[in-house]
Amino acid sequence: MLHAASADVDAPRARGTKLGINVVQQIVNDIVRGALPPGSTLSPENELCDQFGVSRTVIRESVKVVQEKGLVRIEHGRGTQVTDPRQWNLLDDVVLTAIIAHDANLSFLDELVATRTALEADMAAAAAGSHTPEDRLRISAAMELMRSKIDNVPEFAAADAHFHDMVMAASRNRLGRAIVNSIHDKARGSMRYHGEYNEAVMARTLAEHQAVHDAILAGDAPGAAAAMRSHIVGSWNRRRPNVDAELPASPARKRAR
Repeated sequence: MLHAASADVDAPRARGTKLGINVVQQIVNDIVRGALPPGSTLSPENELCDQFGVSRTVIRESVKVVQEKGLVRIEHGRGTQVTDPRQWNLLDDVVLTAIIAHDANLSFLDELVATRTALEADMAAAAAGSHTPEDRLRISAAMELMRSKIDNVPEFAAADAHFHDMVMAASRNRLGRAIVNSIHDKARGSMRYHGEYNEAVMARTLAEHQAVHDAILAGDAPGAAAAMRSHIVGSWNRRRPNVDAELPASPARKRAR
């Protein structure tokens, strides 16, 4: 009987938590996509309750979570105001996912690739300069795993990510590794980021990873950094969508043609 009572108590809490997650995601999405621009004020609590079909408690807790992410500022007597994008926590999972989803001109993905390039090039150089025998084995095993998955796109993509992670692990830069894995995992959920694999793409990707592998194992720090930088930047440039071609032509663009 005691166990049954405990389950009954926990169930509403679990439902409330799930509802709160949905409210947070929707508010974050509305702010990121511009439906709630900086300086605007969120609707009053009672209107938000009606909009989302939840209690005042869920709304209050959800808005506090959004505030913790830096997207709003709660001011007593003035309501809850949307903040300037420069105050947003761009590494927060919900915020990062929303920004990538609404990155119409790919400017944020360009920044993400630039950040990833700088960090991974530095970590490849560090791995070349200080890797252990165990690191060598793990990096080489990751390289061979990629080679063995050349005929399986999903497994090749997973092996690709694993190779990068083994290089970062060998660098001993825990913060850099955590940042790259966080932003890259979210970006890979966007088709516009990871593009499409085919035989030619995978062959070139394999060769570029081999160059990184060889430079690291040779202890060539500048070479490892250059190979990693060339791979990440070159890969993005090859698969980056032409956003101008995706957008409907304006009268001005039509005249320019």
